[in-house]
Amino acid sequence: MQETILVQETTFEKTRKAINKSKEKIIIFSSNNDELNRKVLEKLKINILLLNQSKRKDFQKQRNSGLNHVLATIAKKNNIVIGINLDEIIEAKPKEKSEIISRIAQNIKLCNKNKLKMKFISIKHSRNIYDLKSLGLILKMPTWMVKEI
Repeated sequence: MQETILVQETTFEKTRKAINKSKEKIIIFSSNNDELNRKVLEKLKINILLLNQSKRKDFQKQRNSGLNHVLATIAKKNNIVIGINLDEIIEAKPKEKSEIISRIAQNIKLCNKNKLKMKFISIKHSRNIYDLKSLGLILKMPTWMVKEI
């Protein structure tokens, strides 16, 4: 199994240096800055974009899930998997947990429309593969997406 590395930087230059150091590894990129996420998706070679859902403020008529149709198209073109942060779901308080789950459900619809792969990423808490698959089905993941978890 290939080694994975999590890159969490605040600027594009630091991110590029960190990614260039870790060639031949599975690179997971995570940031709370949506503009930086788009720039990294377009220009750098990463494997997984991990979207953080906590600390986001929703729009008036739509959830702010960190993913839109433009980012989904770029991710599809560059063969990038969208990551779901499982640790956020587990550690959130009940009200925040419901908001996070609804944002993830919105991302699942968008990924299904663009035929993008999604994956649960957990750093602190490990879970059984069957638990993750059943959570994916509850969140309305299509079966082709659940098979690849």
